[in-house]
Amino acid sequence: MIWSLLKRKKSNQALVVRQYETITGAARSPVFYDGMGVPDTVMGRFEMIAIHLVLYLRRTASAGEAVQGLAQEVLEAFFEDVDHSIRELGIGDMGVPKRMKKFARMFYGRANSYGEALEARDREALAAALSRNIHPEAGSSPPSTDALADWMLMASQELASVGEDTLAQGRLAFPTAGRQDPLQ
Repeated sequence: MIWSLLKRKKSNQALVVRQYETITGAARSPVFYDGMGVPDTVMGRFEMIAIHLVLYLRRTASAGEAVQGLAQEVLEAFFEDVDHSIRELGIGDMGVPKRMKKFARMFYGRANSYGEALEARDREALAAALSRNIHPEAGSSPPSTDALADWMLMASQELASVGEDTLAQGRLAFPTAGRQDPLQ
């Protein structure tokens, strides 16, 4: 049994790498940082990767078992990347588990609040959640996250039509950021 798990992971490795690189590449689009007010910082980049990963996981949640398994491996790759980044920032081995728990709570909290707002197609709730997370230091007057909320709503809608074959091949691509469609 253990050998089949290891073999499955190994055979999915190229798909996981491809999909995770697509997620991180899309999250690095300059329009998020230049045109949508996301700070180009370590935390700003975490926020954008988390947003793209939430969109990816929402789409794969309704797919078959093979795609859901791939999605789980992509999620694991994300947390491995966070672990690596924490270590690169100079956090010692003793501090990594504590910080990983914090980042996991942050990610799952975002997944929950963004997911609820996306499910309800509630632009205001989504923009408010984005503001709280992306601009926590801004208090009661954060920069607008309306454009990012609009993009997320549009992206979620477009990703819903992506076929399971595309997902199974690790080829889910994100809509171009900065292109805004009116809410439908």
